[in-house]
Amino acid sequence: MKSIHTLAAVAAGLSLSLTASAQEQATTASSTGSHRPIPPSDQMFRKSIWRQVDLREKQNKPMFSEGKEISRVILDAVKRGELTAYKNDSLTSTYTPQEVQGNASYVDEAVKLSDEEKAAGFSQADLGGGGDDWGAPKPKKGATGATAATTKRQPKLGANGKPLKDKKGKIIYETVAVAPPPPPAPVGNEYRPKDLYEMEVKEDMIFDKKRSRMYHDIKSITLLVPSTLPTNVSGIEKPIGTFKYSDLVKVFRANPQNAIWFNAENDAQHKNLADAFELWLFNSYITKVSNAGDSRLDDIYGGAQQGILAAQQTAADLVEYEYNLWSF
Repeated sequence: MKSIHTLAAVAAGLSLSLTASAQEQATTASSTGSHRPIPPSDQMFRKSIWRQVDLREKQNKPMFSEGKEISRVILDAVKRGELTAYKNDSLTSTYTPQEVQGNASYVDEAVKLSDEEKAAGFSQADLGGGGDDWGAPKPKKGATGATAATTKRQPKLGANGKPLKDKKGKIIYETVAVAPPPPPAPVGNEYRPKDLYEMEVKEDMIFDKKRSRMYHDIKSITLLVPSTLPTNVSGIEKPIGTFKYSDLVKVFRANPQNAIWFNAENDAQHKNLADAFELWLFNSYITKVSNAGDSRLDDIYGGAQQGILAAQQTAADLVEYEYNLWSF
């Protein structure tokens, strides 16, 4: 009898343990983009940090090798349907692959006259040489004085929809106006992968009290159109899409031939991009730390130069905080 009660107690304990474990997993493994989520109960300290990565920097070039750029790997995965793009780092609303392609493209501006050409008497209709003595001859005038390009002759139709005829049995024709063809749509061009050298990494800096160490838990990576590109007429960085880091790890692992961190010293020792992020083999600078106003450092400190100095100070403060955790 005593053994039956003991077994019942053990079974009840296991059931409670499994329930608690399931609840903990449901909370900590939520869709936050984390590849290795840390349970909230183990987090003694946490700070959200946004970092800017310039892939043109020497330390970041292994992620940006010719033909295997990380921007190429990401966008190709979106086109294949292997990767979902989100509108921002809250990771709630998504883009379609077509929208991502549109975000990663630019439109050629229509050819326009300069101020000097306008002052010389040229008009927009003169572009292409279609309406002046410099290019092709002007179209001939029709019977009504309109140009042949805007009118046409066609049989005159009666109420029954059939062509009308005169007394001699000949079809009666009439001249009607024709709407000019619409202007050609602007040509969209995709940016080259080499043009997309800006990324933003969002991470949670977490001190795990169970393991007694600080972790950089990457949540998402945003691909950006740099503000310095001549084709980016907005003059500001434009997000192409934000991607869960956990999704990116799966894509990197599934495409080992392309998703590589290039080892310039040994071709036999290229690393996977997932390993490069895990080992933190890239350089970045802090642009924002979680705050009540959700403001960037350059907004808080009043300028880009002050923001860079604040980023360096913030990085030093976080290292010092971690160091002080071990002081007695």
